[in-house]
Amino acid sequence: MPSNAPVGGTLVNRVLNESDADQLKSRASDYPAISVSPAEVWDLKLIAIGGYSPLTGFMKQEDYASVIARGRLKDGNPWTVPITLSVDDATKDALKVGAPAALRDEDGNLLGEIHVSGIYPRQFKEEAEGVFRTSDEKHPGVERIKQAGQWLVAGDVNVLPETLPADEQGMEYRPAAVRAEIEKRGWNNVVAFQTRNPIHRAHEHLIRVAMETADGLLIHPLVGETKAGDIPADVRTACYKALIEKYFPADRVILAALPAPMRYAGPKEAIHHALMRRNYGANQFIVGRDHAGVGDYYGTYDAQQIFETYEPGELGISNLNFEHSFWCKGVGGYATTKTSPFGPEQRIFVSGTKLREMLGNGEHPPEEVVRPEIADILIEYYKTL
Repeated sequence: MPSNAPVGGTLVNRVLNESDADQLKSRASDYPAISVSPAEVWDLKLIAIGGYSPLTGFMKQEDYASVIARGRLKDGNPWTVPITLSVDDATKDALKVGAPAALRDEDGNLLGEIHVSGIYPRQFKEEAEGVFRTSDEKHPGVERIKQAGQWLVAGDVNVLPETLPADEQGMEYRPAAVRAEIEKRGWNNVVAFQTRNPIHRAHEHLIRVAMETADGLLIHPLVGETKAGDIPADVRTACYKALIEKYFPADRVILAALPAPMRYAGPKEAIHHALMRRNYGANQFIVGRDHAGVGDYYGTYDAQQIFETYEPGELGISNLNFEHSFWCKGVGGYATTKTSPFGPEQRIFVSGTKLREMLGNGEHPPEEVVRPEIADILIEYYKTL
């Protein structure tokens, strides 16, 4: 099996064809309905298009428990984040194991169906501690699972084609299409870059370094649900497009969307993000400081160290670890503590708080920190707040 084969070996597709979709629409009104939360709608889409391969539906209890306790599915495949469908007591009582249920968004629109294979209670403390390393409800990921329904429904899903948009923020988002583009370009060594924040010069430095040894780069911004205060996906996308257009060779970069919600699970989410990029066709994944972190719940490089807990090669995608980089006046370029002999006084540094303040006031940060083209986009965004 090639190193960039999907997890489990086959790319899952749970999107109905037109005929089967029409049949589902005609019978769905007879089914009990599950209202799918916005974050779980993103999960449903990723199951449908194969982004969560090998999952064909929402997790069974055995997989749920195994992922929390062992960081792998019951069958042994690495997996670190439970993909679950939550319901309240009333919905649980309306469902029947062995029978289908309609999946609807919060406005009542039909999304697809689930063939209910099991219903089981969420193990809140075990899930919080096993995935987020904390049960503190101030953590956004912990807060989300605490507020969700505490019964979990397992089963394979089928999804209507119209549930899936033509694109996300003007970008391709289907793993099969991204893989086809990689194959078309003849790339064998593909490095993926994940960010939920606008791209800045430190990001740019590390992806340029990674590109030196790769055939091509997959810039893969997450466009699903994020916490309040994060920069919206359309603004981040405009930043990526501006940067690629002017500063990168177009034939060596693919810009595509990852329609996933952020969980802020730090190390566990770093593995989760890597496995998804494997499903999209990458065989290397950039992991920087505090990947998928929030607050001070995780150590600076915990998200890199967790990769060492798996056997070499078993993730099917290798991690490229990077130190925190900075513009060093002494070196005259980007560097890290590994490559610069100069002290902090030679570094151009702007804190996140100060950066937001400057942009909000219409000020351009130093060009060594943020490209002027990117700053212009962010300044316009902050004017709308």
